[in-house]
Amino acid sequence: MVEMPYPLRRSLWLYHFNSGGCNGCDIEFVATLTSKYDPERLGVQLVPSPRHADVLVVTGPVTSQSATALRAIYDQMPYPKYVLALGTCACSGGIFADCYNVLGGADKVIPVSIKIPGCPARPGTLLKALARLAGVVRNG
Repeated sequence: MVEMPYPLRRSLWLYHFNSGGCNGCDIEFVATLTSKYDPERLGVQLVPSPRHADVLVVTGPVTSQSATALRAIYDQMPYPKYVLALGTCACSGGIFADCYNVLGGADKVIPVSIKIPGCPARPGTLLKALARLAGVVRNG
């Protein structure tokens, strides 16, 4: 896990970006936002605009078509901003890494704060990463 340059002392607002792929991680991400996992107890909320977001959650491998949009969304976010690469495809390109139009993981285009591998990534792992970002869990 990467050391965060600024500690967050408020709620985490998430913006989700699907850069392509099978949508398995998208389904798990949306499932994490339901009342079963209750991320609102940590102050986590999904927002419709990157201008309001603290955390950008990227799912899927970054394709040549989605790279410019991903960079533009990242540039619209205010500081401090963090990026979560959710799933193996967002971390490294996954099974799509050798395709002609896939650049690789999100770190090929923007700086990634936390990588959460898995195909698909589990909701509990995402919640643990968000809790660390929010400062609820310290050192372990």
